This record gives sequence, C-alpha cells and structure tokens, in this order.
Amino acid sequence: MKSRHPICIRLAILEPLLAALPASAHHGWGGNLDAEFELTGTVETPVSLAGPHATMKVRASDGQVWDLTLAPPARTQRAGLKEGIIPVGATVKIHGHRNRDPKRFEIKTERVIWNGRTFNVYPDRT
Repeated sequence: MKSRHPICIRLAILEPLLAALPASAHHGWGGNLDAEFELTGTVETPVSLAGPHATMKVRASDGQVWDLTLAPPARTQRAGLKEGIIPVGATVKIHGHRNRDPKRFEIKTERVIWNGRTFNVYPDRT
C-alpha cells in the first residue's frame, strides 16, 4: 500500500539536514585573513564550550580585548582545552587568523599556548 503523504515523510527526513547547512557555512574560514596572526595577552574571559564553537576573550598589552573563536566544543576538548583549565589573568599566546574587517578584533584560533602547553584545536591546519 502506498503512503498517502509521501511528500510529508520526505520533508520530515530532509528538514533537519537542510537546517544544518547555514550553521556549518557560517563558521568557515572565509571571513578571516589568509596570513597567520599571533597575539599575546591575558585571559579576560575563560574558555566557554557553549555554542557551536568554543570561545574565550584575551586582552592584549594595548588594552584591546580580542574575541577568540576556537574549534567546536568536542574538538576543543579533545585538544585538552576544557573549561577551567586556563585561569582568568593568565598570559596566553594565540595563533590563528584575524577577521578580515580591521575594526573587528576577532581571531579564528588554531592554537592556544599557556604555561608551556600547546592546545592545538585545529591540528590539520598547521
């Protein structure tokens, strides 16, 4: 017997897959410069694993606070970078790619170095 609502069934299956597409496209590297970028500063806001990507904030020596976008939470944790590991006020070195807009103080972060430890959240981008 044929289903009376084959289109509804197809939509129910495809809808969650289609809904995920904009989120994955949003977090690409296209909005960042190709050039490598490094910054040393103090942790202003510790690592947060909430949201689609882990985040933290670092204050540079000139007083500017930078937003850091890390890898997705599971990948960030696999790199050993978990909430509470690096305390507020600690000095860190950040390696990644800054936002293309010079007015946005944001870094898509590949590595965080603290206390002799390197947290390589994007090891495939070395």
